Amino acid sequence: MVLAKGKLGVIGTGVMGQTLIRGLTQAKIVPASKIWGTAKTAESVARAKKELGIEAVSDYEPLLATTEILLLCVKPAGMTSVLKQLKEYHLPVETLVISIVAGTTLSEIEAGLGGKNPVIRAMPNTPCVVGEGMTVITAGTHAKSAHMKIAQEIFQSVGHCMQLDEQHFDAVTALGGSGPAYMYLIMEALADGGVRVGLPRQAALQIVAQTVLGAATMVRKSGRHPASLRDDVTTPAGCTIGALLTMEDGKIRSVLARAVEEATRIASRLGKQSGNVSAVDKQFERRTSED
Repeated sequence: MVLAKGKLGVIGTGVMGQTLIRGLTQAKIVPASKIWGTAKTAESVARAKKELGIEAVSDYEPLLATTEILLLCVKPAGMTSVLKQLKEYHLPVETLVISIVAGTTLSEIEAGLGGKNPVIRAMPNTPCVVGEGMTVITAGTHAKSAHMKIAQEIFQSVGHCMQLDEQHFDAVTALGGSGPAYMYLIMEALADGGVRVGLPRQAALQIVAQTVLGAATMVRKSGRHPASLRDDVTTPAGCTIGALLTMEDGKIRSVLARAVEEATRIASRLGKQSGNVSAVDKQFERRTSED
C-alpha cells in the first residue's frame, strides 16, 4: 500500500489500535513515520510514542488535513462523540475511514460524518495480536474496490481477511469477534479433564493448545468438512467415539450453536437505544414463544 503524501491515522491506540499499527509497520506496509495515533493522557501519549514509534497526540484536529486513511478503533460508547468531532473538524471528503467499532453501522458512520467519505466497516478479533486474526470487511456507499483492497492489505498484516455483506455483521461479531472466548472456555474445560485423569496442568494446557491449533489448521488447509476430519480420528469401539457420545449427551452441539445465536442477538443491539427491537430480537422472541 502506497500513501501518496499523506498519513494514516488511528483514533484509539488501545489493544486493537496498537495491534494494527504494529502489523502495518512490521509488514513494512506503512512506515511508523507516516502513522499518527491518539491517546487520552500525557502518559499514554508518551508510551505510544516510545513503544510504537509513531506520532502520538491527544488533539488530532491539525493532522486530519493530511490524513489519507483513518482507522476508528474506539469503544462503541465513544463512537458518537468521535464522529461528531470529525464532522466539526471538517475531515477531508477523500479520506478513507475504516471502523472496527462494533454495533455502529455503515449508514450511521456516513450520517455522522455528514459527507461522502469512503467508509469501510471491519470486524477483527483478538488473535490479530499474534498475527492469526480473522477480520471481515464490508464497503459503504462511496467505497470503491481500490478502498477495499487497502482495507484487506491492512487486516492481512495481522491475519486473514474476507469480505461479506453488512447484513451478516451481527453474526460475524458473535462468531468471529466473540469466538476466541468460546475457544478459551472449551480449552480450559479440556485441560481440566486432563488434570482430572492425572496430567500436570501445564502439560494439559500445552497439549490442548497445540491440538486445537493443529485441528484448526487442518480444517483451513485441507478444505475438508470438520465431520469428515472427525471420522478420521473415530475408530470403531475406540475411546474417541466414547468421548464424542458423552459430549452429545451433554448437548454440546446445541449449546454452542445457541451461544452464537444469543451473542448475535446481543450484537444486534450494541450502540442502539434500549427501545429499539432488531430483526434478530423478533426472530428470537418468535422462536421462544413457539418452544
